Amino acid sequence: MESESYSVGKEGTSMSKYVLMQSKSPWESGDVAQFYGLARELGKAGGEVTFFVVQNGVMAARTGAQDTAFDQLLGANVRVLADDFSLRERGIEAAALKRGVAPGPIDEVVDLLAAGAKALWH
Repeated sequence: MESESYSVGKEGTSMSKYVLMQSKSPWESGDVAQFYGLARELGKAGGEVTFFVVQNGVMAARTGAQDTAFDQLLGANVRVLADDFSLRERGIEAAALKRGVAPGPIDEVVDLLAAGAKALWH
């Protein structure tokens, strides 16, 4: 599957804070990789990006999960959090997460939104 390129901002311009929330696993929806790509591009353009995986989205965050697009997100200028409730519901321990993914409560998303971060949910 070819990844789409997103044009965001111009070099030297101030970027916003973003919270991107992914609720689907990459194996149940074919467009998840494009959402990962958007997060990478926003981070690359200088935006402060938090990518929050929730519900089945946490499945890609597990060590051993085969998802190249998610792994590329981990190497980008993006903070990746996995919803602690979704992890518990699926029996996934924090120690089983990929390097670069931290468990986090939904409260962190609420705090970012209250501080004016722009939200995108997929």
